[in-house]
Amino acid sequence: MYVPRVPVRVLTWNLFHGRAVPPAGRELFDEFADALRGWEWDVALLQEIPPWWPPALATRLDAAQRYVLTSRNFALPIRRAIATRRPDVIKSNGGGANAILIRGDTIAEHRIRRLSIWPERRWMHAVRMDRAGAWMANLHGGGSLRDVHGAAAAARAWAGAAPLVLGGDFNIRGLTLDGFERAAGHEVDYVFVRDLTPPGASRAEVLDHGHLSDHAPVRAALMSSPAPSPRSPATPSP
Repeated sequence: MYVPRVPVRVLTWNLFHGRAVPPAGRELFDEFADALRGWEWDVALLQEIPPWWPPALATRLDAAQRYVLTSRNFALPIRRAIATRRPDVIKSNGGGANAILIRGDTIAEHRIRRLSIWPERRWMHAVRMDRAGAWMANLHGGGSLRDVHGAAAAARAWAGAAPLVLGGDFNIRGLTLDGFERAAGHEVDYVFVRDLTPPGASRAEVLDHGHLSDHAPVRAALMSSPAPSPRSPATPSP
């Protein structure tokens, strides 16, 4: 398959269940949406996001979205009612999700892989971008190398020969992954890539997020590796 050389800016951010440090004592959807709207990105890989936020964020940011529910989502309407009023009281028990937002492209495919059940349900999900042809995989790990390697293997299988990003909150410091290049990282948050490279000088950044979340957003500017031109069918010799 021929994949064009396309620039892609990838951002990963753990939203801390929509909370701030120090606690704000109220729902902060507008503040998180404004922060995301103010940064330049094509793909946002988000973890620990309130499950009712992805569609609303996608509308606010003019983006396509896919999400997967993670842990503590039983009786979600009750959890949501409490979380929207007292987010710093219910904390992670307000429910959780991981989400992928895409701007300037459409989502051609979405896949989900469960990594573990105990002590928490951990998931990896990924989308295939229609125009760019690249796969974007999003993970919130629990600190298990086994889960990380399982996620990487699943993402590689889904992507095949296409360019691939595996990003998120891995809950592991100093992480390396065979078959991937680390394009950006800060503490336990990373953007790993395969067949995607920085366009010239390194463009990895840790963004200023003010009081929002207990994780810093990490952004990497990438370019798909040059792909060979489609070959014409061989012409038989006379």
